[in-house]
Amino acid sequence: MKLLIVDDEQPARVRMQRLLGDIGNHTVVAEADHGEAALDAVQTHAPDVVLMDIRMPGMGGLEAARHLAQLDQPPAVIFTTAYNEYALEAFDAQAVGYLVKPVRLEKLARALEHAERLSTAQLDAVRDADETPTARTHFSARMGDRLRMIPVEQALYLQADQKYVAVGLPDEEVLIDDSLKSIEAEFGSDVFFRIHRNALVAVAHLRGVEKRRDGTIGALVHGSDKSLDVSRRHAAELRRFIRGG
Repeated sequence: MKLLIVDDEQPARVRMQRLLGDIGNHTVVAEADHGEAALDAVQTHAPDVVLMDIRMPGMGGLEAARHLAQLDQPPAVIFTTAYNEYALEAFDAQAVGYLVKPVRLEKLARALEHAERLSTAQLDAVRDADETPTARTHFSARMGDRLRMIPVEQALYLQADQKYVAVGLPDEEVLIDDSLKSIEAEFGSDVFFRIHRNALVAVAHLRGVEKRRDGTIGALVHGSDKSLDVSRRHAAELRRFIRGG
């Protein structure tokens, strides 16, 4: 099988390479030291299995695994971590294995055998979980057969667009395969505030509200000339939020 090793510590990657050499019958096609690099490596090298640490600078392993699950042919993910408290979150993130460091040769071999035995249907079932225990740092947008990572902090607003959600950025809108309801539940109103049944506004970018000539209310955000519709139902709540209570 083709393998990708993801760990922010170079000695850990070297040790994993050594263990895999002892097992044999596998090829390490690439290494990465954080989640975003892992996503790029997967899309470039198409590994069968990703051996991934959980705690890493920037995007961690749990979030990277959730993004990988959106690919048409995602790899199996085996987490390797020094912390055993992430086990439940790991399997929510569609992992097929969970190894606690220091990783033992026998357990690694068994985990790889398990990943190799899993049929496509079984892998799909493992990846079918839609839990997101911790909020993401990035949204992922499908661009053909690749994923584009959008930092959550760059999103100005989110608007429902048929079965997708449009992420408003300073110069463009990008569609993601999420729902406003799930995003609202994941981040809470202190990050994305509901202004309409079809829209959330990023609190960090909110610069005020305006009353339009036709009597409707619009929300204004830094970095965009767009005035976002605010429903009557949410207008009073938004004003109270801006005033701080």
